[in-house]
Amino acid sequence: MLQTTAQNTYKQNQVGTATPQDLTLMLYEGGIKFIKRAKHSIQEKDFNTAHDLITRVQDIISELIITLDRKYPVAEQMLLLYDFMKNRLIEANIKKDIAALEEVEEFFVEFRDTWKQAMQIARSQQPQQK
Repeated sequence: MLQTTAQNTYKQNQVGTATPQDLTLMLYEGGIKFIKRAKHSIQEKDFNTAHDLITRVQDIISELIITLDRKYPVAEQMLLLYDFMKNRLIEANIKKDIAALEEVEEFFVEFRDTWKQAMQIARSQQPQQK
């Protein structure tokens, strides 16, 4: 119990002090983690847990949609992809379809990896502080 409390405190501090870019990365990583756990739950025939985990991934996508900066043209394309992912998650939840989860997971991995690269490029272009 003490370890769980310490872990929760650490996570709260991590989120509370993270930049918006880091929070987006955390959302992508959370989506991947919950999809992996949902696939495992389906394999173990623990459908209630799978449902809860898939719902958490849907919530993550909703948060990603909310945080989209619509002034950039790519935002509309991302919105379409997020909507597609949400629909696939609904299908996966209804049918307990691991293949649909894997499809969404691939999007999350690609988005996370691209986001990490963009963050690295942005940081390398910032003037060094002395």
